[in-house]
Amino acid sequence: MIAGAGPDTPLQQSFASVRHGDHAIGAGVLVADRLVLTCAHVVNSALDRDRFAQDTPGPGDTVTLRLPHVAAGRDLTARVLREMWVPPRATAAGSAPVEPGRVPYHGDLAVLELTGAAPEGAEPAPFLQHSYANETIALWASGNPLPTVRAVPRVSAPPWIALDVLGGAQVTEGFSGGPLWDRERQAVVGLVAAVHRAPEGAAPGSRPTTMYAISVPAIEAELPTLPPSAVPTARRGVQQLLTALERVLKGREAVLACEERLAARLGRPSAGPAADLERLAGLAVSVRRGIPELLDLVRDHEPPAADPYAREDWERLRRAARTVRPGEYLTTRQRRDLSGLLAHCTRTDPRTLLERVLPHAPELPAVTGLADAMDALEGFSSTTGAPVPPLLQGVVRISVEERAAGAYPAEDLDAWVERIAARSGVDEGAVSQFRADVTAAAAPVRTPASGLSAAGTPATAPRVQVELLPTPTGRRFTYQIWTFADRQPHRLALVRDAEAGSEQVVDDIRRVLRTEVREDPETALVEYFLPSAWLGLDVDSWESPDSDEDGPFAPGITRRVVVRTTERSRESYAGWKQRTAALPHAKRLVLDHRHTDRKVARAQLEVHRDAGTVIVCCEPDHHGTLLRQCVQAGVHTVLWHRAEHGAHIAQDLLALVDGTDHAEVPEVVRLERAKAMAEPESVVHHGRRLSLLYDAPDHRPPQLAPDAWVLTQP
Repeated sequence: MIAGAGPDTPLQQSFASVRHGDHAIGAGVLVADRLVLTCAHVVNSALDRDRFAQDTPGPGDTVTLRLPHVAAGRDLTARVLREMWVPPRATAAGSAPVEPGRVPYHGDLAVLELTGAAPEGAEPAPFLQHSYANETIALWASGNPLPTVRAVPRVSAPPWIALDVLGGAQVTEGFSGGPLWDRERQAVVGLVAAVHRAPEGAAPGSRPTTMYAISVPAIEAELPTLPPSAVPTARRGVQQLLTALERVLKGREAVLACEERLAARLGRPSAGPAADLERLAGLAVSVRRGIPELLDLVRDHEPPAADPYAREDWERLRRAARTVRPGEYLTTRQRRDLSGLLAHCTRTDPRTLLERVLPHAPELPAVTGLADAMDALEGFSSTTGAPVPPLLQGVVRISVEERAAGAYPAEDLDAWVERIAARSGVDEGAVSQFRADVTAAAAPVRTPASGLSAAGTPATAPRVQVELLPTPTGRRFTYQIWTFADRQPHRLALVRDAEAGSEQVVDDIRRVLRTEVREDPETALVEYFLPSAWLGLDVDSWESPDSDEDGPFAPGITRRVVVRTTERSRESYAGWKQRTAALPHAKRLVLDHRHTDRKVARAQLEVHRDAGTVIVCCEPDHHGTLLRQCVQAGVHTVLWHRAEHGAHIAQDLLALVDGTDHAEVPEVVRLERAKAMAEPESVVHHGRRLSLLYDAPDHRPPQLAPDAWVLTQP
């Protein structure tokens, strides 16, 4: 039994250990009185089945569990609920099994029902969506606190979250299926699924071990019949909610009827005749999306009247609801309907959508996919003078962009917006006017051949983004290749988990360019994302072998090739934003042999905080140090020569960028490389081995997908 309340008591009351004989092989979490959520591959292993077996375990297949913090040593028996068995599958749609090495995969969830009551002291865990700012912990299968892992969410790559493991902890087999616990917010924010370990003997500065968890939105989408989860007890705004409910619900009979209906919606027992206003509000506050469910059913029971005082009472109730649960606007059903429609949308980039809906937000959340963007927008309230909430603005914009591909799902998205607006008290005329404004702004002005997008805005050149993970020698790599085109979402085009050389990397880039990228109106930008310790790799001079009729493929000559880094910290991002604001009047800064000491270089960058472009001109041995200093200071553009240095090189490079708009720098560098190649008799042309680190201000430094991962056993 738990001796006393501590910071992790709700986690300990709900943590389940999945057993195989006498050994703990995985974990789970209590989500209802007798229901335990875990990964399907953990259940498969507990039943001696293949890890990725698809068929549902039979009624005679039982799984042994323990709740180690509540009833240590006591074995419990559970069976898989057939309707909540979601085995691992290769794609979001369909049921194709996971192929070896195929990433990412979907599903991998199972719900176990205890054959008897849970031990005394056991309580279902509270759930919330993850936060990128908060540290999380995960317990090993036994529940023992000693192997606890600490990790911070790095990026959302639906259906998973990638987290950087802190403190050099070793993530061993047995964490799978366990709850990912946010200690600050006192909630489970995901289900641990897999891990990718850094290779042994990795170079200093390489990325730490990465842990992967299935996100709460993914769990809700995969298991629609799972009872709504509990949430941490809310305090702020509850008294306001009670006062507002008292004014809207007329009489005790209305309170009893609403409490009974809300309990049925949330899968919780009703208090019957003993129900009162406090019970009604407490029920809504204690369950995820319970507040939107409360507003929805109260509206059905007591529709808003035309009387101005009645409308004010309803507005007061809505304001109180947003105070209690600022991130919950939709009911579970409304959110599920929207997710189903968004799955058919292919023309809208989620990052661009957020930038248009929230143009003045100081920092946009990192999102991958439209459903992820909708979760982010749901947490923003309407700004002064904006009668349409950001969430509905986002859906309207998606509908307008998707209409070019056909009536579906655009017309259904419009109908969804109208329905939700009516139930949320949003003026129908305001929605219609907003849709008309967005449609007018998106009207074609010129064709793509003119250099403008269909909406009349400058077209963004397609990007091919290569995230490299070098081996300790720096000569072999695993990598992922993403594509990103104007008005299109990021798309994972290729994953190579087996180590390959630079020629294979370039061959794969050529393949992606040929099959995935429509290079119109201008040539693609190839971006190599590297850990900061490997920024010195000469990726811009890599080429494929001369083995086909086209000759060798040299991206640095025929495409704009730049280096970027995957390791911008919050501090460096703050510097990046400051230098972005100063770009119209930005100065150039030269770091040469006088600045090779890290403290001197940092001081120079601090003094020149408005410098957007830095020329590094010193001995090659010091390039890595100065490049890392530039990254930490948030510099957008660093230009350097990998072999030559001296005053003449510095002057040449300054002249190269002088009078050049920031967006044109990659093309200027490409042409200089091409000129050097076109003059083979000249061995001193500064275009030879010219390199560019370029984090362009036309979009924030992105958090790309997780590392190429290797899955552990449960």
